[in-house]
Amino acid sequence: MRERHLVVSAVNFSEGGPLTILRDSLAAAAATLGEQWRITALVHDHALVDLPNVETLAFPRSKSSWFHRIALEWWTFARLSRRLKPDMWLSLHDMTPRVTARRQAVYCHNPSPFYAPSMTEAWYDPGFFAFNKLYLWLYRAFIGRNYAVIVQQDWLRRELRRYHRNVVVAHPSMPAAATVRPSPTTLRRPDRTAPLRLLYPALPRVFKNIETVCGAMARLPEPLHGRVELRLTMDGSEGRWARALYRRYGADPALRFIGRQDRTGMAAEYADCDMVLFPSRLETWGLPITEAKMLGKPLLVADLPYAHETVGEYADVSFVDARDPAAWAAAISAVANGDWIPQGERGTDPAAPFYADWPSLWAYLIRDL
Repeated sequence: MRERHLVVSAVNFSEGGPLTILRDSLAAAAATLGEQWRITALVHDHALVDLPNVETLAFPRSKSSWFHRIALEWWTFARLSRRLKPDMWLSLHDMTPRVTARRQAVYCHNPSPFYAPSMTEAWYDPGFFAFNKLYLWLYRAFIGRNYAVIVQQDWLRRELRRYHRNVVVAHPSMPAAATVRPSPTTLRRPDRTAPLRLLYPALPRVFKNIETVCGAMARLPEPLHGRVELRLTMDGSEGRWARALYRRYGADPALRFIGRQDRTGMAAEYADCDMVLFPSRLETWGLPITEAKMLGKPLLVADLPYAHETVGEYADVSFVDARDPAAWAAAISAVANGDWIPQGERGTDPAAPFYADWPSLWAYLIRDL
């Protein structure tokens, strides 16, 4: 049988969730495609991928500028594809490259083009504002070359169907051993010696909505003062928006600015908290929701489409108006007073085409090649 060639491009990935997507996709390809497939990964650094049967080509300057990135996608990869002769080319980071391949697909994970930032957000994070405007153009460029456009959630599929008719939903892979732990039947009643510990794990980006939950904490009734604590994974040094948040809320004794945590620190924070909050206004997925759910932690999350889909089937969750600090204050008060009745979420899979893991997605992408 003729050897076939898969190329996976992810030259802009170097950390966090995107890097996990790259590694998961390659591990699944290596395990399921069979010996007749040669696999090449285009990466920022060779050290990022160490998998048997996966070759790597490194592009260390890929993140030096957007001009260099665009040149890679639209010119360098065009020449490279003629040399590699791929049967399947998957670009994992939003842009459709101009390549010669029997089939190509693009994985669109960034939702920012479909978010309308306020002028306040534009002032505090002008880079995000400019990126927001540029990225829709980058999404649309050459998108018609793709056999499929892959997204993580159904709401993003609805947006991208304006530009491509075959948009596939593929949920992020969960660890094979992951199971949802049962939540506590009742939350403990806090006091001043052991306050209710709330956790919001998020970097201080303008769309993360940190100001809303900080405002909610300031609205808690006087009897709850000293009985509720919100822990934030920022320290105020991360940028203009972080400094503004810290200036406004840093003196509030109910708020703990604990800084960015490594994996070990984050595991300890999850273990010690009573409840996880996730008010973000914009997410591809919202990984802390899934992490909290796996640990059986009760959740208060934004009442937005992404959050409902990420929560899936889960009993101990309530959805709160993302932009209403008073609504968050009321929900937190109910939890602290023992009056919280979770809404719960029943969860349904997206309509077809939908793939729940990488092996099934790969089977679809290489079908009939």
